[in-house]
Amino acid sequence: MADRNVTEKQVMEALSTVKEPELGRDLVSLGFVKDVAIRDGEVSFTITLTTPACPMKDQMRRESEQAIRSRFPQVKEVRVGFEARVRPDKRIQEKLSLPIKNIIAVGSGKGGVGKSTVSVNLAVGLAAEGASVGILDADVYGPNVPMLMGVSELPPPDGEKLVPARAFGVEVVSMGFLMGGDDALVWRGPMIHGALKQLFSDVLWGELDYLVVDLPPGTGDAQLSVAQLVPLTGGVVVTTPQKVAVSDARRGVTAFRRLNVPVLGIVENMTGEIFGAGGGKAAAAELDVPFLGSIPLDPDVVRMGDEGRPPAAAGQHGPTAEAFRALARAIAARVSVQQFEKESAAR
Repeated sequence: MADRNVTEKQVMEALSTVKEPELGRDLVSLGFVKDVAIRDGEVSFTITLTTPACPMKDQMRRESEQAIRSRFPQVKEVRVGFEARVRPDKRIQEKLSLPIKNIIAVGSGKGGVGKSTVSVNLAVGLAAEGASVGILDADVYGPNVPMLMGVSELPPPDGEKLVPARAFGVEVVSMGFLMGGDDALVWRGPMIHGALKQLFSDVLWGELDYLVVDLPPGTGDAQLSVAQLVPLTGGVVVTTPQKVAVSDARRGVTAFRRLNVPVLGIVENMTGEIFGAGGGKAAAAELDVPFLGSIPLDPDVVRMGDEGRPPAAAGQHGPTAEAFRALARAIAARVSVQQFEKESAAR
């Protein structure tokens, strides 16, 4: 056959010219190429991704195919497969023995910026990309995640463990399931700490690539408790486009930094004619943190939230749905880079 002179070693040499865009190193030296097969004019191999939500997957596919075709014109077909291996934040297993690889906290400097909507669509967007995901609604003062996810209660417990509800491929646990009426209005630090501890430790979480934690707005007991209870892989700050967003975002970023939580970046929510655009990007530049993207102001987001249908869910279409999914991919990429850098530094 025409491809008899093509060897696995040569295929690996060709693929060593292809870089993983986020990590800046070639696929072969990273150990990301496996299962190379050469038969009947076809070359096939599998690339290991650092997350199912990899934003650069298509680019790596194109560049890998080009590397093989340009070097071996006799090859008739190049087949690129993918698998994902999410790097874990090892501190989580060491401290709590939870089957969770990464915990992402979503906060804001003030209320009214759509933080819970971003949290829900981040979780749902990651799940739509193929990741195993949970969301923990730690907003004591306004637990909105159940409504946004279309769930009202937990399933029956399994022995002494709470069982998460499930919607849109996401495991869901909320403070709202543990309280009723206006209970949140009278909660104080020790009560908040105890309830949050229960939500982490007394829940039968599945094996999750990511647990998204929706924090209350501002900086207070809940944020401190979460940071004390679990190692947070990173924090995301949600803000709005106005110029005052800089001061609001600064409070959120400062809170995470004081709690020794790496800041994954800033999200600008409700971008559009009414609120303008650019405040979130300006805040990210001033605070020297990544800008993760903008979510357009869309009346359908409010309507779908009331109906318990997150725009980022699989099967949803349109600019807002894609913006949320792009945000999920961007955050997953930031987590991957951060974990890779940690591992490299430890070697």
